[in-house]
Amino acid sequence: MEHPDLADMLDLDADVLHQHHHDVIAWAASMITGPVAGPPRIIDLGAGTGTAALALARQRPDAQVIAVDVSGPMLEKIRHKAAALGVADRVATVEADLDEPWPVIGPADLVWAANSLHHVADPGRVLAQAVTTLRPGGAFVVAEVDSFPRFLPDDAGAALEERGHAAMAESRAEAGMHMGEDWGVRLAGAGLRVQAKRHFDIVLRPPLPAAAGRYAQVSLQHIRHGLDGRLSPADLADLDAAAAAAPGRDDLVVRASRTLWLGRRP
Repeated sequence: MEHPDLADMLDLDADVLHQHHHDVIAWAASMITGPVAGPPRIIDLGAGTGTAALALARQRPDAQVIAVDVSGPMLEKIRHKAAALGVADRVATVEADLDEPWPVIGPADLVWAANSLHHVADPGRVLAQAVTTLRPGGAFVVAEVDSFPRFLPDDAGAALEERGHAAMAESRAEAGMHMGEDWGVRLAGAGLRVQAKRHFDIVLRPPLPAAAGRYAQVSLQHIRHGLDGRLSPADLADLDAAAAAAPGRDDLVVRASRTLWLGRRP
């Protein structure tokens, strides 16, 4: 079951980890190379609240961006944000389940998929379908979480977070989610030339951005959500307490790791 604060968490991630997001978006946008017939076209698969789609539109003011997601409410958020940013004429939304046949959304010069492919039932089929949207020479960038954010700096808090994340990982594995995949191998299997793999270890220490406390709170609530029976009652209570206290703390540390892969269509 989707956590009710998921949209908030996605936006806070982009806010607190602003420099990381800016750097990877700039890099991905630069992968549109060579002559392009007409405006470059960028497809964001599993766009969520549109943090990447809108950032790509602002990074490439010459481009058209298509945000694809299964959630109508998420796409509505994207449309509102695009209008507020003055890019509504260059950002289109498409409601589609990546595990089902897609509407026509190509051609594309760049396909971006961040933290979405591990959700699909058959990554090979989804990648094959995505590759058909790419023009020759087009780029496919996959961005995935290696470790979800940790925040609590004390030993007891860090151990509590690890137990929570371990239980979440167990739940994801049981649900058949594709965490820990080598997406470079997957991209190669879909017929792309894998040209880059970039790993990021992110550590932010105090003083943190103003939104960090709320980011920690929502993330801890996300861990807590759905873990009844997987953690002890004491751990569940401690997670609730840690989440409640997070916005008022000034000692939080944000730690996360992420990896990007780049494949290019011959």
